[in-house]
Amino acid sequence: MVSQGEAITTGHEDMIHDAVVNFYGTKLATCSSDRTIKVFSIEANNHNLIAVLRGHEGPVWQLAWAYPAFGEIIASCSYDRKVLIWKEVSPNKWEKIYEYSGHESSVNSVSWAPKEYGLLLGSASSDGAISLIQNSGEDDSWSHRKIPGAHSMGVNAISWCPSLVPNMSLFQNDASNKVTAVKRLVTGGCDGLIKVWKFNEEDDKWIEEHKLDGHTDWVRDVAWAPSIGKCYIASCGQDRRVIIWMNDIKSNQWQPVKYFDNFVDVVWHVSWSITGNILAVSGGDNKVSLWKETFSGDWICINEINNKSPSV
Repeated sequence: MVSQGEAITTGHEDMIHDAVVNFYGTKLATCSSDRTIKVFSIEANNHNLIAVLRGHEGPVWQLAWAYPAFGEIIASCSYDRKVLIWKEVSPNKWEKIYEYSGHESSVNSVSWAPKEYGLLLGSASSDGAISLIQNSGEDDSWSHRKIPGAHSMGVNAISWCPSLVPNMSLFQNDASNKVTAVKRLVTGGCDGLIKVWKFNEEDDKWIEEHKLDGHTDWVRDVAWAPSIGKCYIASCGQDRRVIIWMNDIKSNQWQPVKYFDNFVDVVWHVSWSITGNILAVSGGDNKVSLWKETFSGDWICINEINNKSPSV
């Protein structure tokens, strides 16, 4: 059973849109409509503000920590149409190391690819495009490419497929006959659709592989589960619905295996545990619920946290 821990007073002057803990659980980053990002150190029940990052010119919607092998790195996205990448260059000293301004509207979501693909970031924007931003690793230069028109009415969320997944149809053989993972990501849009994208090595381009239609309004978030023996994607939306999709091993087709229709308000976020066996759901009712699959294949709510008086 999960219990509600100590509340953290962040000092943000406006609504908080995201709060993300780093890989080892030693730091917490938050972002807000006050245009700032705050980084806290976490130790037992103590937390200390160690950095305030300023660089965005609008509300900051989402944050993402890179895998720690690349250092302490945070990506942020904002209504100001920018993606900023920050790095801790010395203890508690952070600097902006890259700025991407290739989107024409609000950037709503950022997500780092699995570490096996290097320092590769995906971003999703209201302009309907997806951008892929990558560090060369050699001279610390950055390159970028775009998937225009990914969703006709705008892209709200992006999430990467793990580099190792249980479905072998998601793999390919290279020239040495070695089995390697194919880069894939999933996006959710204002068109009510979920799309799975695959990188085609031969053509050096991203292609739309699957289109999943199950929501009746904007898809607010998507999350590809870590590999646990099954290949799952969770999605949620403005229609107050959460859907869990599973990839069929034989056909490489996606099917909905569970609908959660018991939410009373918009569902904003879905997030898997690091082991991939628990799904956290949060929405406009100020509740966070935790769901787990039983041995019979049903999904049960194992806990619910209700914060009736959220503070910044």
